[in-house]
Amino acid sequence: METGITSNNQDENNDKMSKTMKTVLLLLNCIMLGLGICGGPLMQRLYFIKGGKRVWISSWLQTAGWPFLFIPLICSYLHKKRNGRPETKLFSLKPPLFVPCAVLGVLTGLVDYLGTYGLSCLPISTSALIVATQLAFTAGFAYLLVKQKFSAFTINAVFLLSIGAVVLALHSSTDRPDHESKIKYYEGFFMTLGASALYGFILPSIELTFKKAKQPITYSLVMEMQIVMSFFATVFCTVGMLINHDFKAFPLEARNFDIGEATYYVILSVTTLFWQFFFLGAIGMVFCASSLLSGIVIATLLPVTESLAVLFFHEKFPAEKGLSLALSIWGFISYFYGEFKHIKKKKHDPEVVDPAP
Repeated sequence: METGITSNNQDENNDKMSKTMKTVLLLLNCIMLGLGICGGPLMQRLYFIKGGKRVWISSWLQTAGWPFLFIPLICSYLHKKRNGRPETKLFSLKPPLFVPCAVLGVLTGLVDYLGTYGLSCLPISTSALIVATQLAFTAGFAYLLVKQKFSAFTINAVFLLSIGAVVLALHSSTDRPDHESKIKYYEGFFMTLGASALYGFILPSIELTFKKAKQPITYSLVMEMQIVMSFFATVFCTVGMLINHDFKAFPLEARNFDIGEATYYVILSVTTLFWQFFFLGAIGMVFCASSLLSGIVIATLLPVTESLAVLFFHEKFPAEKGLSLALSIWGFISYFYGEFKHIKKKKHDPEVVDPAP
């Protein structure tokens, strides 16, 4: 299903790649995405629980790690040079790709702020369940932007995930932290929902950018695109930090941090690394397969994040949250069962086409 909606350039490049290499890349990006979606929110919540109060600082951390990507990019460049490709450039991104990446980067910065604000108000287990609705937005925008087609199982999955979020919204009183007002809780809820909707738009937009690209899309180019997007997202959050005078607050907040000044900076550094794994893994999944699969993997890993939050932070897990989680898992199973049936049907009838244009 996924490979039917990737770009022509991407298909041509994938044809040249060995099946083993494509599988390795897919698994590598899935692992990075898993590390990011589980580790990132946990470290951010730890920052707020232990005395951190700066939303813009925490937002900035999500993409400030973009210089890390120069390490694999330079390794790839040197490898190509050694293998007799003197025309290889370290940075080959052309203006037709640079401009949309810059725009998507600014939008990513806004996602960072909305999501971080929500996480500062909500328990991780609640936030993760709301983020699961991103799949519905990704599916909708994938239909509009890249003409993704859906089976009944996919539609059912999207519906169940949406209902799960509604259950949380209607029973907020059982989950709201004691120190949090009802208004603050709803602010966090709708900020997180807004972040999910916007990132649900960004993933298919990246796929559309691949489709419209006028140069071959390689994994090295994907890393370049992620550098550009992260750079502009970081600039967006840097402006917010300057307006909010957050740079001056770093030393004071570090000194007053509940578990020590050194630990404060370690948490910030690790948070940056985890989120860079997430964003590279997400765009890498779009490159290897599709925006819809990237959204599916994110949604599938969220129950792991919820479980870790309950384990490490002893968050409440009332019946309503359990019902929401059950609906989410039901949605995931529905999607993958539909995929399994489609693959099985295709084996028996080779003329069956993937549900995509």
